[in-house]
Amino acid sequence: MGTIVTPYLTLAAILFCIGLYGALTKKNGVIVLLSIELMLNAVNLNLVAFSKLGDHPALTGQIFSLFNITIAAAEAAVGIAILITIYRNKGTSEVNEMDSMKR
Repeated sequence: MGTIVTPYLTLAAILFCIGLYGALTKKNGVIVLLSIELMLNAVNLNLVAFSKLGDHPALTGQIFSLFNITIAAAEAAVGIAILITIYRNKGTSEVNEMDSMKR
């Protein structure tokens, strides 16, 4: 099992690290949301790889992956709606400027 799954896990780890870097270092809210989506896709790749190539292949990982895609789509829609509202009110989409809850 180890040698077959290794390329998928390596790719998922690289995708997750790129997404984590983008989520922690970028200032633009849209880029942060895209980075979170990249991390969720890395998780989906892990779920499908283990589901298909694990010791006991089953559809559970693929079903969890579909649920994860659904949740990611809802998260992206809500996140973009919040970003558009903040952009209309403040005129910027930078994460550093989104501090209206602090006051």
